[in-house]
Amino acid sequence: MSQPPEPDQPPSPYEPPPGGQQPQYGQQQPPPHGQPPPYGQPSYEHPGQPPHGQQWGQQPPYAPQVPYGQFGPPAGQGGGRGTNVLAVLSLVFAFVFAPAGIALGHLAKRQLRTSGEDGEQLATWGLILSYVFTGIYLVACCGWLALVIWAGSDGTST
Repeated sequence: MSQPPEPDQPPSPYEPPPGGQQPQYGQQQPPPHGQPPPYGQPSYEHPGQPPHGQQWGQQPPYAPQVPYGQFGPPAGQGGGRGTNVLAVLSLVFAFVFAPAGIALGHLAKRQLRTSGEDGEQLATWGLILSYVFTGIYLVACCGWLALVIWAGSDGTST
């Protein structure tokens, strides 16, 4: 058959265990002393305890990754501290409630002059669209009012 393992080498997994008993199908055999269990197998060193101080269901800690560099433009170029929130809201409110978009657009333009943030074009488009939609709304209201007055007259002059 084979020779017994030397004292510093673990026994071969291909040889039957010493003692003559073969493990039944589905039974797990504890690993030889000093070796970790195969991946996914529980440790038999201390039954009922998590193996080697690690809790079940937790991943082992990973080494921190080294940063490879930064994406985007280098620091110091481009805009300041990001996009102005009032400029974004001006564009949004141009479609929701245009008079509020006008007010927010003018406030955003005032802030952009001093803060150095991005969003000049957003505030400009918010103002343009807000004025256009407000004008359309006013023309529609005046037209509706004229239609009501015209329909309310009986056609006779007084």
